[in-house]
Amino acid sequence: MDISLEIEKLRELINYHNKRYYDEDSPEISDYDYDQLQIKLRTLEKEYPEFASENSPTQRVGGHASEKFTKVTHAYPLESLQDVFSFDELDDFYSRVNSVVDNPQYVVELKIDGLSVALEYENGIFVRGATRGDGLVGEDVTENLMTIKDIPHKLENAPKHLIVRGEVYMSKQVFTELNEQLELLQKPLFANPRNAAAGSLRQKDSKITAERKLSMFCFNIQNADELTIKTHSESLDYLKSLGFKVSPYYPVMENPKDIIEEIKRMGELRGSLEFDMDGAVVKVNDFEQRKQLGSTAKFPRWAAAYKYPPEIKPTLLKDIIISVGRTGVLTPNAVLEPVHLAGTTVSRATLHNRDFIKDLDVRIGDTVLVRKAGEIIPEIVGVEKDKRPDNAMPFEMPKKCPVCGADVFEDADETAIRCTGAECPAQLLRNLMHFASRDAMDIDGCGEAVLKALIDAELIHSAADLYYLSTDDIMSLDRKKEKSANNLYNSIQESKQRDLSRLLFAFGIRHVGQKAAKILSSHFGSLDNLLNASTEELTEIRDIGETTAESICNWREQEQSKHIIEKLRQAGVNFIGEQNIKSNKLEGMTIVATGSLTLFTRKEINDLIESLGGKAAGSVSKKTNYVVAGENAGSKLKKAQELGITVLSEAEFKAMIET
Repeated sequence: MDISLEIEKLRELINYHNKRYYDEDSPEISDYDYDQLQIKLRTLEKEYPEFASENSPTQRVGGHASEKFTKVTHAYPLESLQDVFSFDELDDFYSRVNSVVDNPQYVVELKIDGLSVALEYENGIFVRGATRGDGLVGEDVTENLMTIKDIPHKLENAPKHLIVRGEVYMSKQVFTELNEQLELLQKPLFANPRNAAAGSLRQKDSKITAERKLSMFCFNIQNADELTIKTHSESLDYLKSLGFKVSPYYPVMENPKDIIEEIKRMGELRGSLEFDMDGAVVKVNDFEQRKQLGSTAKFPRWAAAYKYPPEIKPTLLKDIIISVGRTGVLTPNAVLEPVHLAGTTVSRATLHNRDFIKDLDVRIGDTVLVRKAGEIIPEIVGVEKDKRPDNAMPFEMPKKCPVCGADVFEDADETAIRCTGAECPAQLLRNLMHFASRDAMDIDGCGEAVLKALIDAELIHSAADLYYLSTDDIMSLDRKKEKSANNLYNSIQESKQRDLSRLLFAFGIRHVGQKAAKILSSHFGSLDNLLNASTEELTEIRDIGETTAESICNWREQEQSKHIIEKLRQAGVNFIGEQNIKSNKLEGMTIVATGSLTLFTRKEINDLIESLGGKAAGSVSKKTNYVVAGENAGSKLKKAQELGITVLSEAEFKAMIET
């Protein structure tokens, strides 16, 4: 391949991933894979200097300031760090430093995996905070930073002007809780704590940022030259005295061998820390020596960031077990012979989904390769097939939910396999939250905390059980007073009268959203009519396709669905839909509109048919009474002619309903 072309393609690829990582907080590849791209590009640019470019991603910070925030020009550039991936590269760093300054001392710090920001104080008052952006221009996120408890709003005995740089991060526990919440709401999950922190800090609504419980470590005084501080370690001590949270470890060392041992020690701590860290930062301690060393366009020459290589170790795959998530997704997990990785003992690893298992051809009894490159959940990245036992069999995903025994649903268009159980305990909280939500049964006061308490007290095992609660049951919950218990009880009772369309949506039937629920309610008029309708009748309804019809049929045949329907019936929940029928002129008639209409829009003619008691179908069958055909009517007109069904023009249809 042409070297210049290869370099250009690498730059384009890295710029694309920079945009996904820095600007959109949604990376597509792991940090390790990204680092490998950077290493490859740096190597080629070093070997072929004639193709060097100041615009290369190896020469500049990857992020940009978003247009949705006010831009801030940094008084002092927020430089990136030169990554090194081996102790040999770190030795090269020491050599470069020693060629410029004498007897340097170094500070070794944890490399927190978060989002870099600058905080600005005037006379001890926090006045502005900004993201790094491209290092020169960032985003003003002052209001959001104000919500972080680690950032002091007022400093005692502070200098007139102070700029502090730090790393905003999300703790592992908060990250896990956030993704659990997003899963319940069926929203996209964050890939890792770093991206969760970045996405949370760059919210337009500071209330959302506050809810995300972000934290921050400060690691630098940007305008230290305006103060009397002479070393980096002194500056960290000073920041602590002002009330800032700084790195828990920052030893000062001279001997490179001691630094290597400290880096190794910090690496062993990774599993026990509350936050993610993906390396160790080595900085020249003396500020005067830093000035002598200077900086490149992107990196200071007085610092290097050692990135821990991902540990990959072999171990035995003892079993594959299935867990069921809160949205019903079945996830295969590997049970491993315990192996020590990145400071923790690993005995479980995710296998993601059926396609992952198939592509990797992983089997129980295999010797597998496990990686934990700073991620919270370890994963299997390979199989040593030469060590495979003769009795190892390909793994098959179960056809029944391992939690509740209901059938599982396999969608050809996605890798996820889902439990269909309406009363599956694994999905209970999520199902209850959806059932009680505003667009469904709209039960005021029935939020996540209350529902969790009801589940923990074993007072409810399905949505139907809500209607069998007494005020005493509700008052038995922690901190529930009589007034609030009565309010919740009354809200539950009021919800019994909600329209059928809301109940259908509340069931959480796959592919049945609010629109489909309203159409089904209007068409059938009662839940019992829907339950007794044939698949063919369902597919004839406008905007109800075969996929939705099949999903409804599968749902209503499940024993758990039948059970919850009967409990709701006994509780007196409304099963009747609101009728919007003006007359019975078209009662019993099934009519299909097709082609380009001029007197009506498609919605207008379908609504008109139903308001006159008819059924506005989306497909032609033997049960169709009339087809109203506009210009360029295609296959539906042809089928009507083949079946001998009466075809009307719009004018003829209008005349028919007006007589």
